[in-house]
Amino acid sequence: MDTVKTALFETLIESATPNDCGGYTFTLEGKTYQIKDTLEISKIAQEHGYIIIY
Repeated sequence: MDTVKTALFETLIESATPNDCGGYTFTLEGKTYQIKDTLEISKIAQEHGYIIIY
């Protein structure tokens, strides 16, 4: 049986930290992403198999 992973959008956004490039650094499940906009977080989380709760 597969495990269902859920995440609160607000919590994911809070974990993104501003970086020196004018964007954000976001880490999920040990993988770090350099993103320009926090809206990219939803797509990344979905790629990791998360269901996002808004």
